[in-house]
Amino acid sequence: MDHTEFFGSQVGGESIINYSYTDMPWRLVMWDMYTFFTFAWALPWILWPVRPCDGDYFDELSLTWQNIWCMFIHTILIVLQIFFILTLPLALLFPVWMVALGMAAFFTVNWFLCLGLNGNTITFHSDPKYAPALEEHAHEQWIFLNGVAVGETWLKSNINRLALTFKRPIIGVHNRTTGIIFDVFECLVQRNFGYATSDIRLAYKIVKEKLYNPQYTKVVFILHSQGGIEGGLVLDWLLQELPQDLLSKLEVYTFGNASNHFNNPHRHVDSQRAERKNLKTNIQIPTSITEIPLTDSPIETQSLASKRLLSKGSRHSLDSNEKMIAALSSLSKESSSSRTTTYTVPASDRAIAHVEHYAHTTDFVALWGILHFVTNERASPDMPRYIGRVFNRTSLRGGHQFCQHYLNGMFPLARDTSGEFVGCAESNDFMNSVVEVARKGTEKEGLREGIEVAWSMIGGEDGNFKDEVAVHGSFHEDANGITDGKVRVKDLSRLWQYRNGRSPPDLPREVRRMTLE
Repeated sequence: MDHTEFFGSQVGGESIINYSYTDMPWRLVMWDMYTFFTFAWALPWILWPVRPCDGDYFDELSLTWQNIWCMFIHTILIVLQIFFILTLPLALLFPVWMVALGMAAFFTVNWFLCLGLNGNTITFHSDPKYAPALEEHAHEQWIFLNGVAVGETWLKSNINRLALTFKRPIIGVHNRTTGIIFDVFECLVQRNFGYATSDIRLAYKIVKEKLYNPQYTKVVFILHSQGGIEGGLVLDWLLQELPQDLLSKLEVYTFGNASNHFNNPHRHVDSQRAERKNLKTNIQIPTSITEIPLTDSPIETQSLASKRLLSKGSRHSLDSNEKMIAALSSLSKESSSSRTTTYTVPASDRAIAHVEHYAHTTDFVALWGILHFVTNERASPDMPRYIGRVFNRTSLRGGHQFCQHYLNGMFPLARDTSGEFVGCAESNDFMNSVVEVARKGTEKEGLREGIEVAWSMIGGEDGNFKDEVAVHGSFHEDANGITDGKVRVKDLSRLWQYRNGRSPPDLPREVRRMTLE
């Protein structure tokens, strides 16, 4: 049975994290090695399940000739790199010149094999047949940064799949692979030493240029896997240098994020002080235990989603809260019964208004990355937090591959009568799944980034708000409401509102002013 959890940033848990990405690199590496083995049970889900391939030729593990070639090269690279690592100690038994010659030969062969995967191009554009450039989207620029083990073939599939889903042209910045094992070592270096490789520097250049270009009022940055580490470093640089009015153009969405931090600072010290005061209480997001018998999987395990309850924290007494609720109440009463509009409210007083993360509870990379840092309590309030809303899905299909597991499960494609893909399906199990969020009595308690001040109320039949549900994260305007009083992922996900060329509606001026100023 599928299950979805909705988290704010850095929710509390039983365990304590007493280190952050600003700690000494050697200490970070030691912790990464420890957590690697802690979550090693989920390693098969980097590839599993290998079927179904609902996305056909878009899916990484579908049996097309190009995909078979990629998998063949990766298999050779895995064998060679394991052999290289295991024989490194033997280097002590041979002369230096012989060791140097052997290593040069190995890295030359490795480079040629990777060249067959990567090609010579580092930036790609989606095929216009999937999403031609339209005047209505001329003010937007969408950029994708891929994850581990992705060559030219898979990157093209990724950006074409995104283009078909959201009906926008996509720029793909190629995080080139050097083989799965060496890519993991590169992740450790980037994540713990903050080293910026050439693709990080190029992604920074492209995103910065687009933000400075007056043609664009919105830049959407999509990251997957190792791309989350690289994109996080890009954001760190942008936050250091760019003016606030340019940063406000940026929206960030990640899948299976492998990074150990995600920054999005407050714009004003008052909002930061209010948040810190509020975080003195042990605030937790409710989730539920879900056991999944994976009888067709390579190993037997259970979902490790833990049971938590929202504690009754201190009340947030900023005057803007009352103004926000009053404004949203007025807007709801004035809404038409013939339409449904979802306003995804920006993060309160943050440099980047919208940051969303999507993860699977059985995805090793997500467990080792985002979920490890989001679901643990910080040892000190002075430690950096993992910023952004998190949709954490438990599913039998919860692997790590971008197209085959994440997009097929969360943004599946629809076909026409001839069987051709035409865009994103208008309904799916993930978006229709119920998320467990704040209930009655918690509207002003446990406020977090992405949900603080950003009330979302589900309209009742009489146009008033249902007392049973207070959804933090979006404002859902619907006279009929959701009759069972439950909140779905689609009511909280801003990225969902971009499907098939749509755009999230702008907030009413008075609400936007109270939220961002």
